[in-house]
Amino acid sequence: MDAYDEGSSARHGPSGPDPRRALPGPAPASDDPADAPGRRAAPPVPGAPAGLPPAPRAPADGPGRSPAGPPPEPRTGVAALSLRYQIGAAMALAVVAVGVCVHLGMTFLHVAPANTVSKKHSGTIENWIYPEFEQNWKLFAPNPLQQNIAVQVRAEIRTADGGARTTGWYDLSAQDGRAIDGNPLPSHTQQNELRRAWDFFVATHDDDNRPVGLRGALSESYLRRITVLRLDRADAAGPGGLVERVQVRSRTTNVPPPEWSGEKVSTTPVYRTLPWWPVPEDEARGGVG
Repeated sequence: MDAYDEGSSARHGPSGPDPRRALPGPAPASDDPADAPGRRAAPPVPGAPAGLPPAPRAPADGPGRSPAGPPPEPRTGVAALSLRYQIGAAMALAVVAVGVCVHLGMTFLHVAPANTVSKKHSGTIENWIYPEFEQNWKLFAPNPLQQNIAVQVRAEIRTADGGARTTGWYDLSAQDGRAIDGNPLPSHTQQNELRRAWDFFVATHDDDNRPVGLRGALSESYLRRITVLRLDRADAAGPGGLVERVQVRSRTTNVPPPEWSGEKVSTTPVYRTLPWWPVPEDEARGGVG
């Protein structure tokens, strides 16, 4: 019997397509390199949703493409400025550096012992130092003050009714001290005016308060004008009163030494009282004479 007969004695094979049918043609070409012959498709990532296209590959380095790596950090500070501003900042820094060097040099020559340079340029050094940068000590031979000197003044007042009275002592140094204490920027007047006036008087007078040299009278008028102005600010004359004479004195006390030194110093104040000075009428009314 023929094997292709459909009788009962025919051989039964597995069900499926007829092997005599035409075979399918070749599959269309794919642009995906993974589908090319000899290449394997990447295994699916566990947990990734199906149907998503594969991640694109990083482009290889080549012309027109930036190399891989972190971007450069932005410039900060002076480096971030343009060239014009960098030049300006450099010039400003140079000016400040030159000014600091000049100031340090002038201060050194001022406090150093006398030498050829300080003698030759003494006028320039003094104009730079005085009055703002004055030093009260000398380099290699410091002389810190070991005494407290207070300048005090009292006045004879002609009252409005024609009478006369004498005021108590006004401690002008204590007034300056209260103005300076706790003040981060005290004025030059509060710090030095009264002290320099008294030093000027002492340097131009002997122990009997007589002037020595041509500057003695100048120091007296300078100190007198300062005291009269201070009395006018304190309204010492009162309503209708007028300052006729003033008298100045100094009160000097030694600075006590530290307890560990064992040094014994008297703390009893010493007074130096000057004679009465008549006050010109224009000075008494707040002028300068």
